[in-house]
Amino acid sequence: MSHFRTTVFPLLLMLLTPVIIIVVWMTATQYDGSLSRFITTIDWPTLARDWPAPSWTAAKIIGIFAAFEALLMVALPGKTHYGPVTPTGNRPTYKLNGIPAYFITHAVLGIAAYGLHLFSPSIVYDNFGSILTTLTLFALAFCAFLYVKGSYFPSSSDAGRSGNFIWDFYWGVELHPQILSFNLKQFANCRVGMMGWSVLLFAFMAKQHAMTGHVATSMWVSVFIQVAYIIKFFYWESGYFGSLDIMHDRFGYYICWGVLCWIPGTYALVGLYLVNHPIELHPAWTVFCVVLGLGSIWANYDADAQRQRVRETDGKCSVWGNPPVLIKARYTTTDGEQRENLLLASGWWGLARHFHYIPEILLSLAWTLPAMFTHVLPYFYVVYLTILLTDRSGRDELRCAKKYGDDWAKYKAAVPFRIIPRIY
Repeated sequence: MSHFRTTVFPLLLMLLTPVIIIVVWMTATQYDGSLSRFITTIDWPTLARDWPAPSWTAAKIIGIFAAFEALLMVALPGKTHYGPVTPTGNRPTYKLNGIPAYFITHAVLGIAAYGLHLFSPSIVYDNFGSILTTLTLFALAFCAFLYVKGSYFPSSSDAGRSGNFIWDFYWGVELHPQILSFNLKQFANCRVGMMGWSVLLFAFMAKQHAMTGHVATSMWVSVFIQVAYIIKFFYWESGYFGSLDIMHDRFGYYICWGVLCWIPGTYALVGLYLVNHPIELHPAWTVFCVVLGLGSIWANYDADAQRQRVRETDGKCSVWGNPPVLIKARYTTTDGEQRENLLLASGWWGLARHFHYIPEILLSLAWTLPAMFTHVLPYFYVVYLTILLTDRSGRDELRCAKKYGDDWAKYKAAVPFRIIPRIY
């Protein structure tokens, strides 16, 4: 890889992304969601004055939530799931108890806030700037810990440094770091990042109700679509462990800081924006957004389920009522063992090699459309996701070409389009 890709670009991202999530928060909460107003009126003294400082309140909120999720991940029963074989021949294991953890988390928080009155439902929104700053400091320290652990106390042979400290800190040293049998990647991605996203949405809904006495239809629709997606995520958690994030991306700043800070800072942005913009939607617009959102969730799930079903049955199944069209892709692990994967070239995967990215983008659009079109800020995530998935498809193409060689060329001949059928 080029010097720009391994040093300059990662360094820029690590310097800019913590700033971006704070700027997004400030714009949404202090500048009425208007980027143009923020850009034209902000100055350095004002920025320094309003920049949120870390706080003990934020640290306690984060610490209690993370500790509770760790407890649920360990204590709740769950089926053992074996992930795909790694490049060095290892096979990570995961405990599948995301669905019960999801409902217990939300039930306990609801009872604590509304039944026992242990805290105000508005506490998260009121301290959200400090939460983001505190999360960033914690995530950076955690990334440093992961670098040291991966360098000197690796969990498996899927660890190694490149000799470039910036790249190793950014990309990570270990693929599947563990403490004893506790999977750090699963915990951060699924139980803190994704679970925290859902909790934030309900917290923002509670804040709007506290401010206005009701919850607007725009908030209901946006939160409903996002929560439906998050519940689907936990239902399909085993499939997620076969995704690019888990299988091939090491656990450094890119993933670790991303799931701990970028998810709360940007994924929940529409809910944050709608707190101060209680828009009442036309029934037809409500139906359109919900149908688009649920349809996109189904298409994305069905595509992933097709591929997972083919691999679990070794191709002895049907796809859209017909036997699957398969390419047998052979590869060699770093320990010299010959292995084989089945590449599906029919169903959703016959339309484009990464067709499942289209419903993901449409889904993000569906939960953003309730914010309407007064400001550009709510559409930040849609734009970001489109760029991210386009880049990810390119990285995956290069990885697969290197891994499978001529068999990948056969797959590309069978499925010639990368993302958009007949266009791209």
